[in-house]
Amino acid sequence: MAERHNTIVCTFDPTSPCITEYDIHEWIHQVLRIPEHTVSMIQIDGTKRQIYIKLIDNVYVQALLREANGQAEYKHHNGVLSIANIAMAGMGTKRVRIANLPPEVK
Repeated sequence: MAERHNTIVCTFDPTSPCITEYDIHEWIHQVLRIPEHTVSMIQIDGTKRQIYIKLIDNVYVQALLREANGQAEYKHHNGVLSIANIAMAGMGTKRVRIANLPPEVK
């Protein structure tokens, strides 16, 4: 069993327009004001309209949650305004299928 550490999730409204990967990176830098050196990973779940941002330390996670106050705005190129809810990311239960795994791998 595993769980996420130092990770936040930004959840957009499912009816909001799609955002490109480049625009997500720009939004993280310009709106959320997360310094590049503190980000260890970004994962995008387009189906659920979620962005997972893993930071290098919990101090940065707490600072971001405090400053964002649970929400951030994203202004699309066509002028539509979307609200992203920001929270600590949980893991939940996941089913993972792996094919052709060598027996040496635990």
